[in-house]
Amino acid sequence: MNDVSPYAEVQTLADVLQLATADRERVDRLIRRRLASDVVLVNQIGRHIIGGGGKRLRPLLHLLCARAAGYRGHDHIQLAAVIEFIHTATLLHDDVVDESGRRRGKETAHQIWGNAASVLVGDFLYSRSFQMMVEIDRLDVMRILADTTNTIAEGEVLQLMQMGNADLNVADYFRVISDKTACLFAASARLGGVLADLEAADCEQLADFGLLLGQAFQIADDVLDYRANDHELGKNIGDDLAEGKVTLPLILALERAEPVDRQHLREIIVSGGSRKMDQVQRILDETRALDTALTQAKDLAAAAAQKLLILPPTTERSAMEVLARYAVDRSL
Repeated sequence: MNDVSPYAEVQTLADVLQLATADRERVDRLIRRRLASDVVLVNQIGRHIIGGGGKRLRPLLHLLCARAAGYRGHDHIQLAAVIEFIHTATLLHDDVVDESGRRRGKETAHQIWGNAASVLVGDFLYSRSFQMMVEIDRLDVMRILADTTNTIAEGEVLQLMQMGNADLNVADYFRVISDKTACLFAASARLGGVLADLEAADCEQLADFGLLLGQAFQIADDVLDYRANDHELGKNIGDDLAEGKVTLPLILALERAEPVDRQHLREIIVSGGSRKMDQVQRILDETRALDTALTQAKDLAAAAAQKLLILPPTTERSAMEVLARYAVDRSL
């Protein structure tokens, strides 16, 4: 099979979004309909976070993957909405655990309505997502999403256990980001192949694509936490450090820094807070930790694109290749 997609017209994220416009609009309508509740607070918080911007990359990935795999039914619309509900539930819970003040440039739900309301509406979204996946009436689909949701929860606990751990190594970091973030990308891609009744080995390749893409996406986010401006990031620079999250740039800096700087960095990580961001930035720059982390993300994105060669060259496959590049280069 030719490994160069002939569909060069899909070059940017805007092109990808335009390609999937019809399916995305159907998903949006379904989300609004199934988000509705007789409980007013559920509607308020749901609208706040689901209508709060974002590219909805995970549902988008699923829509593209289903089409690229040859699926021509309608269940991918429902599954895309399910995926977004699961992701949104994790955001609500994340922001409470992390005590985050901003999400996508807006005040977080727990800042407005309180922790209890945010957690409970997150639970509502989880339960609504399971209602919707049952309606599809496919055991394989339910098993994938149930396993994925459980893995995400484990990833959240793992991350909590590692807060302020200056001894976190690269392998443990990858386990956290794979469980907490990348596994939902993997499920989104896998389910596209499952709906199209691809062979199990091909579905596994698509899941690998999603996993690698998700890892690249998270590493790029971790780099942006020290490099982007607040507007680009949608939160405050240094929030990860303030929350005690030890990410790949910090791990690499600890490995490479001179002993005095290494000790200073360890003390900053253990104590939490971002009051010494200038010092942290200097160490990251001198060790080139951000550049190295971004290179690893690019390598993962390139490896992800190779997994797509099991699919025929189509516009949708080309769009998925763009998503892999976008995971690392948010200017696309």
